[in-house]
Amino acid sequence: MTSTTAAAAARATVYGYPRQGQGRELKKAVEGYWKGTVTAAALRDTAAGLRRATWRQLAGAGVHEVPTGDFSYYDHVLDTSVMVGAVPARHRAAVEADALDGYFAMARGTQEVAPLEMTKWFDTNYHYLVPELGPDTVFTADSAKQVGELGEALALGLAARPVLVGPVTYLLLAKPAPGVAEGFEPLTLLDRLLPVYAEVLADLRAAGAEWVQLDEPALVQDRTPAELNAAARAYRDLGRLTDRPKLLVASYFDRLGEALPVLAKAPVDGLALDFTRAAAANLAALAAVGGLPGKRLVAGVVDGRNVWIDDFEQSLSILGTLLGLADRVDVAASCSLLHVPLDATAERDLDPQVARWLAFARQKTTEVVTLARGLAQGTDTIAAELAANRADLASRAGSALTRDPAVRARAAAVTAADARRSQPYPERTAAQRAHLGLPPLPTTTIGSFPQTGELRAARAGLRAGRLDEAAYEQRVEAEIREVVAFQEKAGIDVLVHGEPERNDMVQYFAEQLTGYLATQHGWVQSYGTRYVRPPILAGDVSRPEPMTLRWTRYAQSLTRRPVKGMLTGPVTMLAWSFVRDDQPLADTARQVALALRDEVDDLEAAGTAVIQVDEPALRETLPLREADRPAYLAWATEAFRLATAGVRPDTQIHTHMCYAEFGDILTAIDDLDADVVSLEAARSHMQVAGELAGAGYPREVGPGVYDIHSPRVPGAREAASLLRTGLKAIPAERLWVNPDCGLKTRAWPEVRASLENLVAAAREVRGELPGATS
Repeated sequence: MTSTTAAAAARATVYGYPRQGQGRELKKAVEGYWKGTVTAAALRDTAAGLRRATWRQLAGAGVHEVPTGDFSYYDHVLDTSVMVGAVPARHRAAVEADALDGYFAMARGTQEVAPLEMTKWFDTNYHYLVPELGPDTVFTADSAKQVGELGEALALGLAARPVLVGPVTYLLLAKPAPGVAEGFEPLTLLDRLLPVYAEVLADLRAAGAEWVQLDEPALVQDRTPAELNAAARAYRDLGRLTDRPKLLVASYFDRLGEALPVLAKAPVDGLALDFTRAAAANLAALAAVGGLPGKRLVAGVVDGRNVWIDDFEQSLSILGTLLGLADRVDVAASCSLLHVPLDATAERDLDPQVARWLAFARQKTTEVVTLARGLAQGTDTIAAELAANRADLASRAGSALTRDPAVRARAAAVTAADARRSQPYPERTAAQRAHLGLPPLPTTTIGSFPQTGELRAARAGLRAGRLDEAAYEQRVEAEIREVVAFQEKAGIDVLVHGEPERNDMVQYFAEQLTGYLATQHGWVQSYGTRYVRPPILAGDVSRPEPMTLRWTRYAQSLTRRPVKGMLTGPVTMLAWSFVRDDQPLADTARQVALALRDEVDDLEAAGTAVIQVDEPALRETLPLREADRPAYLAWATEAFRLATAGVRPDTQIHTHMCYAEFGDILTAIDDLDADVVSLEAARSHMQVAGELAGAGYPREVGPGVYDIHSPRVPGAREAASLLRTGLKAIPAERLWVNPDCGLKTRAWPEVRASLENLVAAAREVRGELPGATS
């Protein structure tokens, strides 16, 4: 096929789309179902309406092939577990009694049954439910969801492509089920899983699917020869099926690397590659294997993970290079648009100049369609769009909003000594213990307490002008008084003020720092029904005035116990924002760190003896390829130390991380030089405590004993059992007792009971320590 013919065949598509709806209708319907105010039928009707609206919007914009199957009530990996029948034994009765309730039991747990573990989806802020598999797992096909949603799209007269998590990625994301002997590898179940995928593919073909997309993002990571051989076997077997649709194997988030020749040789019909993060590497790899003759290439040239407008000329250059390397070149975003907000035109409060620079899911869809038209019909057909795109890019590059000479001068003057504490940890910890006077196994929480309806209403009233600043502050003070009083009564040792003034742990700070922009409707799914509005980092960052001092001082005035100052760390401020792409991340991180350093210094000067700087995103931002990690970890850990290193030795610095696999960054956690680190551990049964001990981690640790992402209340016996497991790895003088994460999303009745049980467990285990007095 000539390049001209290949270009003429170019079409537009996307891999997935935001699920929630413009008004977060899905969140409201699901949470209503949980509360009993929305019926199952009404929930299904809402979901079907959202799917129809999405597909019609995509088709109306010019997308030639809409995705199906990417919609989920909670999580697409959990949907895959249902599709292949991988329901844990403890959830089977619930699933058999009611499929929908059983589905949510796996996601959230019940008072009687723990949920599946939850962790980050690669290096994004999306969380998935980890499949639990064992040598006795029996897979069975259930294609009802995938077939049903395909039928809905076809009934609208649309060309549709079902999207499934691929079998190799599914197994590589899985963990051995509790009780399975050490050393079991879920990937050994591949030959058992492939016939189930074959059955699902046959069902989809029978339902009218021409193409099916199998997502294999795990193949962009470093893979062993055995894992690559498994991928080769999987797509050899699936590709040789006679009763199947055409297969498009999709990768994203990084370069496909050594997996590219494996998939290029497989008897599949197309590949989808990321040409944003990994353009040069994937281009070179494609050329090295001689392209994809006879196959379809879907080129992800529009960034599906950030909100800046595409550079059309750059994307068209990449697309032009790809012509001739495949039988057909189609245009797409680099990954599912799940990771960006829905529609930038809803942001009417943004400066019109800045709004020109932004593209959310709907705008990115238009960009994909424009590029496909330019590739297929020639750039003359999109001359107006090209001119407007050049003007918008120039507007951003030349804007005074993006550069602050004073900020840049301060960052350039930083020295290595600025990022080091004045004394080593052993000397600091002695000073901190003398200063704080805490008991063994001290209890604390991670920071936030429940955000009540009254509090949210007060915040909305302040924004709308129905409530003045004085009345709002009185409401916040009342919440802080309640939180402090409860903690004192419960017997918690190191208190927090509960963060009632904060809408979000990143947005709250972003709204008070220069360089950041806030959205009103820029919701992005984090997990389940939890949505966040990531701020947009557009320019240089500084802190004009204190951000947390007012409320921390007030809380401390109510108690003699130490109250933690609570900040969000520089890496998380970047990772949970849409970060600027016009300078290295390390430069932006240093600016944010210096702004936070000013806040830390003010807190200490006001008498705050314990300051927590949260970095839950440190692990999730870790590059997917090992070769890229040292450079990232060097600037990431330096940024944390730069924010925290200016305090006195007797000021205790905490950090917090949650819902990630920490084994890969144990050295980096040590390099943070925090005095105390709290980590998620309840769902993973204290796994991280053993990992830290095995790595020789020398500092204090708070592995969580209360899973806050489930409505169940853990009993004191359960928390005590987890603590005893933690003590097998970490000595009592270095072990803290705390929940997995903040309590913002929980209700007060759950929180009261759970924290009272947590304190009771700490006291019980404290009494078992050598030398304890009754």
